[in-house]
Amino acid sequence: MDAANFARACGYTGDSPALLLAFEAIRRTGIAQARLDHFRRKAVIDELKQAEPLFLAMIGPALSAHEAVEDAARFIAGWRNMPRWRQERRLADLARAKQQRLVARFFRRFGHRLWALEAA
Repeated sequence: MDAANFARACGYTGDSPALLLAFEAIRRTGIAQARLDHFRRKAVIDELKQAEPLFLAMIGPALSAHEAVEDAARFIAGWRNMPRWRQERRLADLARAKQQRLVARFFRRFGHRLWALEAA
């Protein structure tokens, strides 16, 4: 996708070369950031694949992946209902909840298979 197509997909209808270059820079930065985030998430998952006790320690007081997903979803919904000043103070908690939800969803789906293969 070239800069003009990306700009049109974003809703820009003009033809300013400076703005088209800005859209291209945004697209490239977004792709690079998405790749970096993917590799970070993959590194976390690869560490936790080693053993089930590591995963259980990561999800905290939750006793299963299903319960961890529910806890994270409950926190995220509660965070959305907080006043803005409180949201800003709890951004780190939101990031932690989103990561926990992502990891718990992965292990809820694939964990039993991974650890069964590890045990065999």
